[in-house]
Amino acid sequence: MPANYLRSLSGRNRTRSSNLQLGAALAFVAGAVNAGGFLAVRQYTSHMTGFISSVADNLVLGNTLLVLAGLGSLLSFLCGAATTAIIVNWARHRNMHAEYAFSLLLEALLLLMFGLLGANLSTYVAVTVPATVLLLCYIMGLQNAIVSKISNAEIRTTHVTGVITDLGIELGKILYWNRGTDKTAVGHVHANRGKLTIHLIILAMFFGGGVVGAFGFKYIGFMTVLPFAFGLFILALIPILDDLRFYMRALGKSAPLE
Repeated sequence: MPANYLRSLSGRNRTRSSNLQLGAALAFVAGAVNAGGFLAVRQYTSHMTGFISSVADNLVLGNTLLVLAGLGSLLSFLCGAATTAIIVNWARHRNMHAEYAFSLLLEALLLLMFGLLGANLSTYVAVTVPATVLLLCYIMGLQNAIVSKISNAEIRTTHVTGVITDLGIELGKILYWNRGTDKTAVGHVHANRGKLTIHLIILAMFFGGGVVGAFGFKYIGFMTVLPFAFGLFILALIPILDDLRFYMRALGKSAPLE
């Protein structure tokens, strides 16, 4: 049933398969938002390595405002990740079904806010553009922490440097020539094909999302965020309704889910 499938994707009971499916969906969203955000504000807001390098460069060049802007972006990403950790641990201590879904719902609402800000970028540019950058960095930190928490840091969704590095490692293992044929021998190099598959899927989804996001923002505009926000809302809905039904029953009321 659709409800059970959605529950498996964003609920508290996790499997490797559900982690991969949710991670792939969020990688698609991240790719779209990252590419669309670049068209909107000329910055890739999931790329914290670039922000740190930019801060260092501008510090040496004496561009104080750009240094502060870069530090603000880093802090926003950090706060987004911290927000997910707070939400997940708060819900986990209360044994709630929606320990991950709450962050997905928050991301959906923030994407709608991004669309609202983006639609008014030409007004008060000195305020709306920096605010949009900070908002996107916060969203990227929030999302990356969701999948990192559910997969014990095995899957990342908002940047691909680590993904490509791990792909290279596993490909190197595949290409490595083991002298002996005994696969149980000490020192025999094994490629983790499951890990290879995960990273290939995440990379492909991030790229696909980037293409869709760039196309949408170029030809449609900020309305492009609406289907992504709606999709995140649907992903979050069932575990939240499960908790709502539980608490309403505890109050002696009835709130059927289906």
